[in-house]
Amino acid sequence: MQQTEYIITVTDLKKSFKDLEVLKGVNFKVKKGSIFALLGSNGAGKTTTVKILSTLLKPDGGRASICGHNVARDGDKVRSCISLTGQYAAVDEILTGRENLRIIGALRHLADKNEQADRLLEQFRLTDAANKQVSTYSGGMRRRLDIAMSMMGRSPVVFLDEPTTGLDPQNRLAMWDTIQTMADTGTTVLLTTQYLDEAEHLADHIAILHEGVIIADGTSDELKEKLPQGIIQLQFKDAAELQMARERLGAYSIRSGEGKHAIDIQTNGGTKQFADVLNRLNQTNIEPIKFAPKQPTLEDAFLTLIGEKKEETDHASC
Repeated sequence: MQQTEYIITVTDLKKSFKDLEVLKGVNFKVKKGSIFALLGSNGAGKTTTVKILSTLLKPDGGRASICGHNVARDGDKVRSCISLTGQYAAVDEILTGRENLRIIGALRHLADKNEQADRLLEQFRLTDAANKQVSTYSGGMRRRLDIAMSMMGRSPVVFLDEPTTGLDPQNRLAMWDTIQTMADTGTTVLLTTQYLDEAEHLADHIAILHEGVIIADGTSDELKEKLPQGIIQLQFKDAAELQMARERLGAYSIRSGEGKHAIDIQTNGGTKQFADVLNRLNQTNIEPIKFAPKQPTLEDAFLTLIGEKKEETDHASC
């Protein structure tokens, strides 16, 4: 595979804030024209990584390049080929949507700023509200305008840091369509998110950042294939039976399931453990209203992988 396929490369990236080591050696690559999702819990280092890549922070160690330019040495060249949308919409509420876009175009010295503004207003479904003050916009409209502003100048790389935070389900789905459209037109999108369904739906490649390092990466299917367990879905008629089942199945890893009085049991996927779960329930005269194997999700993979990493860390510290 040729190096030119990658528009972002990150090698052994490190960053600390006083005594707090946030990034401990982060490594990943992003292909041109793809959607790359960086997953992690709060405090994992996602936003710090984005700030370094967008030249807002200096790394303490390691290397990163975007569009062939070194992030630490060639800040001006890097900034010329990226756009950044943060966790909260950075729009001027006094101005109209069109005026917000034109200002960005003027700051970037775009000769066709008016044409680009009109094109983006249409692309982001804001044409009808183009001449209204942004203070009248809904949260979803503001978020769309914010991302449209990042697209002024047709930057080849766009960073979206938690782009759907605070949006209702309808606007989240609309934002997914917008992000997919960006990639379909050739833009490389690096997306940070805590929403696993978002990464599973959008991303061509996913990296899991945990405690300052990438602990796994691949496609959604590849990450799910890392799961050694077979998951069994159980649902009970009331809270009392659920509690009895939890106690009886305490030898297994148990997580809350989908629906009321539901749990997911993690097994090794073998028939012996499948039968053992049934036997344990039968011995207490509990009959679940649902007993079915479950196809692994990205959430299952994420929770399992960070859980395994935590166990390794705990054992190492003993």
